[in-house]
Amino acid sequence: MPKKKKMLKKEMKKYKDMLLKEREKIGGELSHITREALNRSQRDASGDLSGYSYHMADVASDNYDREFSLGRATDEQKLLYAIDEALKRIEDGTYGSCLVCGKLIAKRRLGALPHTELCIDCQKKNESK
Repeated sequence: MPKKKKMLKKEMKKYKDMLLKEREKIGGELSHITREALNRSQRDASGDLSGYSYHMADVASDNYDREFSLGRATDEQKLLYAIDEALKRIEDGTYGSCLVCGKLIAKRRLGALPHTELCIDCQKKNESK
């Protein structure tokens, strides 16, 4: 079996820095989304301080906004998980290799998606399923 190629430590550090920066950015966005979606009451969200009841359309709109925000938070959480997994691969020396075929992932792809697990060919196969 041929020996797998590995990424140079200098390159791994560059990608690790990118991942850590992205993780910090997403963590802040996730906190903001969660705080806005969950910690505000219907009355606070609408800016209505009166004691009058809400119109059904306003309630539906507020619920949609809250669900949309929670969906975004879920997506951000998944991205954080992918970043954490990439950081683990950096630590164990497997970062930059496709998890399916073992080939090195193109640097251009890692530059665009530093948390990616798959080379472009395996990603295409995965998406076509």
